[in-house]
Amino acid sequence: MATETEILLKIENLSKEFPGVKALDDVHLTVKKGEVHCVLGENGAGKSTLMKCIIGMYEPTSGNIHFDGEQITTNNVLKSIERGISMIHQELTPVRERSIMENIWLGREPKNRLGLIDHKKMSEMTVEVLKRIDLDLDPRMLIKHLTVAKMQMIEIAKAISYDAKLIIMDEPTSSLTDKETEALYGIIRGLKKEGRSVIFISHKLEEIKEICDRITIYRDGKYVCDRDVCDTTPEQMISFMVGRDLTDLYPKEKVDIGDAYLKVENLSDGKVFDGVSFDVRKGEILGFAGLVGAGRSEVMEALFGVRAKTGGTIYLDGQEITNKNSKDAIANGFAFLTEDRRKTGIFPMLSVAENLTSGSLKRYQRKSGLLRTKSMKQEAIEYIEKFKVKTPSGEVKIMNLSGGNQQKVLIAKWMLTDPNVLILDEPTRGIDVGAKSEIHRKISQMVATGKSVIMISSDLPEVLGMSDRVVVMHEGKVTGVLTNEGLTQEEILTYASGEKNDFATALKEAK
Repeated sequence: MATETEILLKIENLSKEFPGVKALDDVHLTVKKGEVHCVLGENGAGKSTLMKCIIGMYEPTSGNIHFDGEQITTNNVLKSIERGISMIHQELTPVRERSIMENIWLGREPKNRLGLIDHKKMSEMTVEVLKRIDLDLDPRMLIKHLTVAKMQMIEIAKAISYDAKLIIMDEPTSSLTDKETEALYGIIRGLKKEGRSVIFISHKLEEIKEICDRITIYRDGKYVCDRDVCDTTPEQMISFMVGRDLTDLYPKEKVDIGDAYLKVENLSDGKVFDGVSFDVRKGEILGFAGLVGAGRSEVMEALFGVRAKTGGTIYLDGQEITNKNSKDAIANGFAFLTEDRRKTGIFPMLSVAENLTSGSLKRYQRKSGLLRTKSMKQEAIEYIEKFKVKTPSGEVKIMNLSGGNQQKVLIAKWMLTDPNVLILDEPTRGIDVGAKSEIHRKISQMVATGKSVIMISSDLPEVLGMSDRVVVMHEGKVTGVLTNEGLTQEEILTYASGEKNDFATALKEAK
């Protein structure tokens, strides 16, 4: 039992209610000085809501928060930062039209003697903080030119720059490569040595075992337990989190795979990828693996008509097609779940039901052009239940749902279009293990009907657990198309790093 002097943060009997929903119900949390404390729970368990109460974005309905020996009575984000609390949010919200240094020091810009912003000093300060996370970038580069992974690293740099006593990290590794994740682990261990504390929210059980000391688990907005990580197995974590034993994370059904339905030959965009060729068969899940920046997402954007291609041919069921835009792609039976749900996925100000049916408006259209809104609402409710989306109703704005539940809505939206080719870019990023299993089951059920699925994932166990074949890319080129029989993570990584390139060898032999 920790003494009062050892405790940095103590939360007792905290509740938070929103109209129509009780997000937190009498929860507890104790974080000691100099420890990495994991907060775990399914999507919608209340984790992010609790963190927003700590940082001052939300005011609790009831309960007490003590920080560094003092009770917090009035709170907002600025006061929390002054107390020594900073937070990396799950949903990235950078100022895209501003530079890296302007994003890091926003509202805290160094000034010269005239009271003007000292851009030279700000650049130097940025270089120093980027060095701490082993990131070599031009401080003046606009944020919008960075990948999602690099944006995540900038958010980490910003949180560290506050010199906080407590840093809250909400899904900090969701967009990071293995190398970047290892660098983050090093940063966290350094913070711990300095006596600082970290609240670490993650759904990746292996990294919880790697980096965390203690764990507090929540379910449906309620406190479940507080345990030492070293005394808790991943299976126990899952059982506490979902309230049941999870027997199969990759429930892939045995499917008779048919002929090639989609064929892509020598696809290029003149910038990121070149000469990309592959095919997808009926009833097949084709995995796409590669390191961040390999060009996987960009290939799918070109396939879906939202990125201009400079060369290549696309065949669908033996017929050449051209997807000039997303409208053409949808008409040709494609659906595309994008990587960044906040930027290119959800309509934040619209309801859950409106988001869910937004890809299928034609099916609800009357001859007059008006929509059959009653049918839309009924079908939305059906899919909300089918995908186990945690929401008080279909009328709630999707921006008020947890990130994982937003993801479920987007997957449901595209499955509602009844596509023949479903492209999924990081479908389970930021999703808890229970929801992952449900999403994998839906994908498996879909291909059992003869549909084709392309799945990009940086989670290699997911690629191996769900794919029939795996396309591996490195620096914009396909380096291997591998059958998933006895395939290992290590073998995929050798192709992803460019060390092996059987695809290029095969092409040379064919010529």
